[in-house]
Amino acid sequence: MKNVLIILALLFPLWTQSCAQTSENQHVPEKVKTAFSQKFPKAKKVKWEKENESEWEAEFKMDGKEYSANFSLNGDWMETEYEIKESAIPANIKTILDNNFSNYEIEEAEMAETSSGNSYEFEIEQGEEVFEVVIDAQGNVSQKKKEDDDDDDED
Repeated sequence: MKNVLIILALLFPLWTQSCAQTSENQHVPEKVKTAFSQKFPKAKKVKWEKENESEWEAEFKMDGKEYSANFSLNGDWMETEYEIKESAIPANIKTILDNNFSNYEIEEAEMAETSSGNSYEFEIEQGEEVFEVVIDAQGNVSQKKKEDDDDDDED
């Protein structure tokens, strides 16, 4: 009996987590799930999260990479992001970073795809400051200083 209780105690957290994910997935609108499966038929390990009142985000794996994709409530695809290695950053994008920032370190690099085009998104550290930087297809740079109290969503 003691062994059964130990096994149940070990399995209970896994079971409740599984139920929570299943419950969350069940609330994803059918239009969103259908649009996602049509756009990403090879996606694996899909986890859904409601991004805000008007969109859902799927985190998934495909072709050995981790992706996230956002869809509106009516199933319209909005954006796909995936992490890229620093070595995969094109020379012209790296030059734009170099021209706009000195003595920086890239903490994270992502490719973002939207219906209006692709862009590169970076989290860079410059001294004690951390910035979110976006460089669009035309080479335009936008930046936002991250606050110290921002939560990190690292897995």
